[in-house]
Amino acid sequence: MSQAGDSKNELKRTLGAGNLIALGVGAIIGAGLFVRTAWAASEAAGPAVTVSFIVAAIGCAFAGLCYAEFASIIPIAGSAYTYAYATLGEFLAWIIGWALILEYALAAATVSIAWSEYLNHLIGFSIPFQWCHSPFEVSELGVSGIMNVPALAILAILTLLLIKGTQESAVVNAIIVAVKVTIVLVFIIIGWQFIDPANHTPFLIPEGTPGHEAFRKHGVGGILGGAAIVFFAFIGFDAVSTAAQEAKNPKRDMPIGILGSLIFCTFLYVLFSYVLTGVAPWQDFATAGKEASVAYAISTYMPGYGWLSNLISVAILAGFSSVILVMLMGQSRVFYTMSNDGLVPKVFSDIHPKYRTPYKSNVILFIFVGAFASFMPGTVAGDLTSFGTLFAFVLVCAGIWVMRVKQPDIVRPFTTPFVPLVPILGMLVCSSLIASLDPNTLMFAFAWLLLGLLIYFAYGKKNSFLRNPRKN
Repeated sequence: MSQAGDSKNELKRTLGAGNLIALGVGAIIGAGLFVRTAWAASEAAGPAVTVSFIVAAIGCAFAGLCYAEFASIIPIAGSAYTYAYATLGEFLAWIIGWALILEYALAAATVSIAWSEYLNHLIGFSIPFQWCHSPFEVSELGVSGIMNVPALAILAILTLLLIKGTQESAVVNAIIVAVKVTIVLVFIIIGWQFIDPANHTPFLIPEGTPGHEAFRKHGVGGILGGAAIVFFAFIGFDAVSTAAQEAKNPKRDMPIGILGSLIFCTFLYVLFSYVLTGVAPWQDFATAGKEASVAYAISTYMPGYGWLSNLISVAILAGFSSVILVMLMGQSRVFYTMSNDGLVPKVFSDIHPKYRTPYKSNVILFIFVGAFASFMPGTVAGDLTSFGTLFAFVLVCAGIWVMRVKQPDIVRPFTTPFVPLVPILGMLVCSSLIASLDPNTLMFAFAWLLLGLLIYFAYGKKNSFLRNPRKN
């Protein structure tokens, strides 16, 4: 808290509750809404994917309630890293800070690659294959990629915006959020007229349906299976907590931003999934519309509304942009706080004299993320983003429990209800989802954590201000 009050190295407080909700919505509503809905419906839940969204939201809410309490007690940049540092100690804080790179940095790189692919599809003419794909990708005609220029370009633009200022970034994000939410609402309102009740009957996939014999692919089990799929469409609300040190009134506004964005997106997701599965039969999405599900439903079952399909394309591109923006911002703030603790070099906490943003951290992060986006295929990251997020959720939930035991009398502007039940449920839900990830993903994730441990003992521990106060 005393570090946060250092006027020479303080981030500029410019964000209100509305800005924070918009940041959360900007990070949450991306490709997940347009891709995960149809995927979950066709793979597991059928029309009951609407219930799957509610189940997934409840799982996120456990972690969200814990995040909200921490953000009100410790209104410092750094998100889960900061909370772990204050409750579980420096070592576990380093581990979670290192894992957050998987969530924020790799998510930004992966989404920028998807942004490039979708731009190429949207603009109507093809960017040469070699300039929008990595060297590890080869076209059907045998053309090898050189670098992904559009992905690098969107990262550069958003990095410059972040350097210019948090308020400016928040304004642009708010505009993007308004555009994509408006387009989604237009689809819900118009699509409601084309809902065929027969598509919602039966509401659950019947037992014995070909291809859905497994427990998690039909009936109530299908709702749970669908929840595991759509859970990742909620990833991003925790990024709000990285901006705590730039909130005008963090003790009041941070819980509003975290829980407000989660509630708003859940409401929108339920309506969207209800309309989508009502307009088109869920069986269609198994073959025709996993990625272009909305465009498929409109062109096939909503005659005369081709223009709406184009608007949806704009909403998806806007969604990608806001996700990249918030992920880049979140990662730079985590590095900023780790640098203030001495665990990473000081360059990551250097503040621009005019804009009051961690500009050097933004530039270094751009080089790292840009290299990944330019020269690696998007599939490499896979579920690593999800691992970093879920791991953070587990430690934040554990931290709340620890705080209640160690410091029961501390002032809590926002209090997580039903402790330890809520933290325990949060840890169980998130741990079970980690266990369900692909084994190769888990192996890579643990290899990443091992690399982080080597860096900690080689640099972080020796330079830690907590262990070496004179270096501070």
